[in-house]
Amino acid sequence: MAPHGNNSQPTDPRVRAPVTLVCDVRQGQRPWQRVRLRNISPGGFCMEWMPGLEVNRPLWIRIAGLNLIQANIRWRDGPMVGCEFSAPLYPPIFDHIVLQSNLAG
Repeated sequence: MAPHGNNSQPTDPRVRAPVTLVCDVRQGQRPWQRVRLRNISPGGFCMEWMPGLEVNRPLWIRIAGLNLIQANIRWRDGPMVGCEFSAPLYPPIFDHIVLQSNLAG
């Protein structure tokens, strides 16, 4: 995936980048749990399902080096969950996440 750099064109929030990234999520007052993200876009991400999560409820995602990001679970399909960020990721943040995942993977 090419970095956005100084590109003034907005990023399509539906463009998904494959990632293998372990991060923490929390829904409500439940404890933080480690999950693996499978893909990410500026508009959302797909992760592995965890027991106790509820669709159409907000959650927080914690990725190393970044502030907490709020998202909502929009769908579940077997072992996978699709989440939408409350606000699309800023393009350099999206690029950073993809780059870090590629370096770690």
